[in-house]
Amino acid sequence: MGLYKRGQVWWMSFVYKGKRYRKSTETTDRKLALRIFDKIKGEIAENRWFESLPGEKKTFREMMEKFLDEHASTKASYKSYKSYVKSLNPFLGNHILTDITPKMINEYKLKRRNDGVKPGSINRELAILKKAFNLALKEWEWVKENPASKVSMEEENNKRDRWLADDEEERLLEACSPRLRELVIFALNTGMRLSEILALTWRGVDLFRKTITVFKSKNKEMRTLPMNQTIFEMLKSRAKVKSIKTDLVFYNKNHAQIDKCFVSLSFHNTAKKAKVEDFRFHDLRHTFATRLVQSGKDLYKIQRLLGHKTPSMTQRYAHHYPESLRDAVEVLDNRVTNQSHDVDNSLKLQ
Repeated sequence: MGLYKRGQVWWMSFVYKGKRYRKSTETTDRKLALRIFDKIKGEIAENRWFESLPGEKKTFREMMEKFLDEHASTKASYKSYKSYVKSLNPFLGNHILTDITPKMINEYKLKRRNDGVKPGSINRELAILKKAFNLALKEWEWVKENPASKVSMEEENNKRDRWLADDEEERLLEACSPRLRELVIFALNTGMRLSEILALTWRGVDLFRKTITVFKSKNKEMRTLPMNQTIFEMLKSRAKVKSIKTDLVFYNKNHAQIDKCFVSLSFHNTAKKAKVEDFRFHDLRHTFATRLVQSGKDLYKIQRLLGHKTPSMTQRYAHHYPESLRDAVEVLDNRVTNQSHDVDNSLKLQ
């Protein structure tokens, strides 16, 4: 341990729990620096000294600004991130980071629930919160723990089972703008997520093999899908007029990736206009899977097409094809026939 000078300012050097610390006393007065140093040595001896962290002077709002700038700004869902932060800031924004506790975050969760916010939306806000605190803990070294990691998520009912009936599809496609109509048809025939469709590049399209490659899916794995004739004809037509300014298959007027929120909102308004109730763009993916199951296609193949990691995620569609279970109950017909034969013989003997 010792005092030393950097320029005109006195600094301290000491070892605590095997780690060397070098900290400024923020004074040019040696006697005052010595008193500060003696105080810290006393706290260390009594095991009462704690390393000062930037989070003791940073607010939650500052953490979220850094999070949006350094992490979220590179994401396609940046606008969604901003909206979640906008919900969090009024409740937590002015609090010092090291003062935020799991209890405070839980109170925020309860407030959002009482405000009528859906569990899925609350969970996305909590997920953003956990991610930001993790960065502040592991990369920025602003805090020593993540209070959000101790708060439980809301229970969601993710077993939504809504698919498009034939008459609804006809009305929906008629109401779509030409650009939205292409995206809808693409989703219905590939089962791809909206984010995957909007990120699709010509590098992932092989017209010779009639395949589409999703390089980065939701589960961070690559998968290759076969095209049906509808998608092949669509992509063949688009390939003839593709832009030299971008490799994207679908793009906006600036030759950049189309905003996911814009498509979702446009789809919502179009579905409302077509009188297709309670239907989201993601339900086109459900429609793709449901129609394959109803046609008797193997669940394993559907799992691979959807990019599900586990069979349980695809199993939710199984009830759409009860015929797959018919051979199991038909085995009992032989027993019923034998039972009837035994009853007839018994009556004759009487």
